[in-house]
Amino acid sequence: MEDELRCPLCKELFNEPVLLPCWHALCLCCAVNLQAPPDSQPECCPSDPVNAPDQEADKLSILSETDSGVVCSSTSTSSRPGSYVGTPGNGGFPPSGGTLCLACPVCQKMVYFDEGGAHNLPKYRAMQHIVDKYQEARNIKLQCQMCEGDPQEATVACEQCEVLYCDSCRESCHPNRGPLAAHNLGPPRGSWHSSTRTRGSGDPGSTGCAEHPGEMVCLYCAMCKSAACSLCLRERHAAHPHDVLPLAAACKAQKTELSQNLQQLSERARSTTEFIQRLKGMTDKVHEECAALEQEVDDRVASLVGQLQARKGRLIEAARQTRESRVRSLREHVGRCASHLQATTALLTFCIEALKETDSAAFLQIGGMLSVRASAAAGSWGAAEGVQEAARLPLLDLTLDDKPLRRAIDQLTFVQLKPADGEDRYPTAAPGAPQLIPEECSAENNSVTVAWQPPGGGGGVASGQRGPAVEGYLLELDDGCGGEFREVYCGRETICTVDGLHFNSLYNARVRAFNSAGEGEYSELIGLQTAEVAWFSWAVGQSSSGSSMGSGMTSGIGMGMGSGVPQEVSVSEDATSASCEGYEHRVVLSSVGFSRGVHYWELTIDRYHSDTDPAFGVARADVARDQMLGKDEKGWSMYIDRQRSWFMHGGRHAQRTEGGVQQGSTVGVLLDLETTHTLRFFVNDQPQGGVAFRDLYGVFYPAVSLNRGVCVTLHTALDVPRHLLTTHDEYLSDIVQS
Repeated sequence: MEDELRCPLCKELFNEPVLLPCWHALCLCCAVNLQAPPDSQPECCPSDPVNAPDQEADKLSILSETDSGVVCSSTSTSSRPGSYVGTPGNGGFPPSGGTLCLACPVCQKMVYFDEGGAHNLPKYRAMQHIVDKYQEARNIKLQCQMCEGDPQEATVACEQCEVLYCDSCRESCHPNRGPLAAHNLGPPRGSWHSSTRTRGSGDPGSTGCAEHPGEMVCLYCAMCKSAACSLCLRERHAAHPHDVLPLAAACKAQKTELSQNLQQLSERARSTTEFIQRLKGMTDKVHEECAALEQEVDDRVASLVGQLQARKGRLIEAARQTRESRVRSLREHVGRCASHLQATTALLTFCIEALKETDSAAFLQIGGMLSVRASAAAGSWGAAEGVQEAARLPLLDLTLDDKPLRRAIDQLTFVQLKPADGEDRYPTAAPGAPQLIPEECSAENNSVTVAWQPPGGGGGVASGQRGPAVEGYLLELDDGCGGEFREVYCGRETICTVDGLHFNSLYNARVRAFNSAGEGEYSELIGLQTAEVAWFSWAVGQSSSGSSMGSGMTSGIGMGMGSGVPQEVSVSEDATSASCEGYEHRVVLSSVGFSRGVHYWELTIDRYHSDTDPAFGVARADVARDQMLGKDEKGWSMYIDRQRSWFMHGGRHAQRTEGGVQQGSTVGVLLDLETTHTLRFFVNDQPQGGVAFRDLYGVFYPAVSLNRGVCVTLHTALDVPRHLLTTHDEYLSDIVQS
């Protein structure tokens, strides 16, 4: 209740409150301080010119008894005290005679006064009574109004001066002598309204009329909404005598109406209290459910950690098995090389001893045979080149692919569902099988798109029944060879495109829905065939990760690649031609990587200077871009000039081959990751050396390294030329025979 007893301006308990026409109250001193002449807007009056018409319409006043708008001044000969002035006219000017105005600090409505100002406002006696009772109940001590420092507690009050004094201030400021001796000193009080009471009246609630001394206020005019005495009735309310009621009856009627309204308000307060209690109960329930949810999160994360630990053990075991296989293979290579070396050493020793033979006839008897054996032994070392290539391979060509798992961890979140009408918030049954949409499923290059629609109800889609809620979908693809299925998408969408698949492969796809009750049944399988030959271009943009399905499937354009094209390299709009303006070699990779199949592409040399040596080949995604292709362990290349070429990997050169390139030449690259796992090069449809590299496993990107004066154009989606394929098949048959 204390908020109702405080002045909206000074924020203190009301002191001599007065009532404004808008039914808001102010302390008398606050109202006096707030009033101002009409030509200077009061401090709390709004000054927005846009809203001026509305503000003028809200201005209030109390009119004179003739509603003429004329000021009834307190200095006139009439017995009526000063009053308010009428509301402004349509022109927005204050009423004639208005010398002061006041803006309500609560609703901003205006009221105009004559020279009496805020003192003409009626005293808010009911408010003062309630404030006095409230102060007595709280035992609020009144303070002296004359103390210069900290005010002391007041002990007396002068009714004539209307000032509170402590004992010391009374002696110094209000001595009991001279004219002050006639003043009435009494106990301190918060207001002086009781001095207007008529002493000795039988009705303690009756007051004397301010306009007619000696007359009691006993009537109430319902039209004017003001109390009056009998003389006021004859002078001002004779025009509407039927609206005049006895003061007690009018008070009782309004108290009855207020009681009824209070009863309704009390019902609202009671229902609001019950609602608050329910909200508090819901708060407790929220805390309980949050605790249960935290425990569930702990349990599920612990379960995931357990699965990761189990997976960690299997991965370590697979790495160890790979190590054992690699070590066993190396031991076999060592044994074969040692055996071959031992036989070669024995032959060398025997031949050296034969050379020491002094008997010419005896030497000629075995000389020819020894020459043939030595030549055959020297030729047999060519078969050991594969062993040498194996020795140059990485010891363990394994890389842990944790990107899908990291993405899944990043997407791990809560699913907040809003159930439909008549649908359970917590479903008790798993959803049905989604239905694939064959006409919207497609395959392009090395990517596939799968589309489906949500499952129908228990009676099927035609039944029109609503099935269990669906929180998301799981899309799975096999490895393109009819192998195991792997999850490639988890989410709430009903269409998904998976990039970075194998070329010339038939992928089977299936999808199923899930909710909090579990996972539903799989949809029917759909087969999608990727392109037979690869179409690709130079990777010109930033790397963008896509769906990955292990070592056999890349994630589309630029998987794992850091930046796109080096700064010195220029690429055409169709991303097929590339040139370099710098003197140092810069490596450019293609947009697609291969890990399976036989692939062939060509590069035509559009511009070529004699002092350059471009390199062509394949590379890993993380190859060094600021040096010639093949300088590090991540690149395999053939670099060539006008006269000869070399194969290079890990900075080591091999197989110098005569024959070079010039402007207009075509370089072909044949990468076999299906049978022989080899890389070969061709210049103008002719083999350039033998097999360049063997035992290629993993993901390889077509690559080229260029420097100043070279411009090449990439040609893809090519079938392997028949005569080149014949040469490759002959090499394959030689491998099988050996």
